[in-house]
Amino acid sequence: MSQLVTIFGGSGFVGRHIAQRMAKEGWRVRVAVRRPNEAMFVKPYGAVGQVEPVFCNIRDDASVKSAMQGSDAVVNCVGILANRGKNTFGSVQHEGAERIARIAAAEGVGRMVHVSAIGADAGSASHYAQSKALGEAGVLKHMPEAMILRPSVIFGQDDEFFNRFAAMARMGPMLPIMGGNTKFQPVFVDDVAQAAVMGIKGAASGLYELGGPEVKTLRGWIDEMLEVIHRKRAVINLPFGVGRLMAGGFGLLQAVTFGLWHNSVITGDQLILLRSDNVVSEGTKGFEALGITPLAPEAVLAEYLWRFRPSGQYDAIKDSARNMKI
Repeated sequence: MSQLVTIFGGSGFVGRHIAQRMAKEGWRVRVAVRRPNEAMFVKPYGAVGQVEPVFCNIRDDASVKSAMQGSDAVVNCVGILANRGKNTFGSVQHEGAERIARIAAAEGVGRMVHVSAIGADAGSASHYAQSKALGEAGVLKHMPEAMILRPSVIFGQDDEFFNRFAAMARMGPMLPIMGGNTKFQPVFVDDVAQAAVMGIKGAASGLYELGGPEVKTLRGWIDEMLEVIHRKRAVINLPFGVGRLMAGGFGLLQAVTFGLWHNSVITGDQLILLRSDNVVSEGTKGFEALGITPLAPEAVLAEYLWRFRPSGQYDAIKDSARNMKI
């Protein structure tokens, strides 16, 4: 275990899968997070002392430098879905990403993997998409041989996509959504981690857009999710005009409460993103170039969405009982 990788955001949804894979590869893994005491669950990923959570604030040079001291490779998995306090799109996804790359270059770190997102575009009206593009540019400015990964919406046990809509489906007979006709290409979290491992080990570099084997509209994925959790719901595709009113109202509520109530429902920036398809661009390198066969959602959805079924883990037993002949 002579080689060391520092994973910024290594206790997050994507980062923990990369940490687990790198531990299996025999590397020492340093998980750089804001709250190390809440990331102790990563320690059993490897042998005693192989995986260690450490404190890091990517908005601070000294903190980033300390976290990556002696590293052979670094990975940046830090990202946010909405501005919150000092953690803004600019400070985290642009400046934070560039800071990691700049300090990595100065420290002589050999390789870097940066997790961005499909739709990264400096000319976008979305601040999220702008910051992702600026972060990529900042990384390549200092680490030109870095691997940039642009995944579509990521699914897996702790995802914020299928889990969120499945939780909403338990609340009533109707399921309101926005952007129902927008196309998505969900990608399995461990497939993204597998791609990142190749970059860490120096087997690949450059830009890759990662999407799963299937493309459907948001409405199509919602219908598949409802089938998995055995619930029938009237899916209502709300107009974007209604979404703007909701986003404005929730944003105002967040402002008047001085952030005590955080808008995690829908923001104006998220509405902008929902207007564009979230699929792999034609002509870009992807899983095929890496020799990875991506997993389809239907292969794993039931493994973690069963808890949203009317009777949870007993739903299948009840179905079997109904079919029994007395």
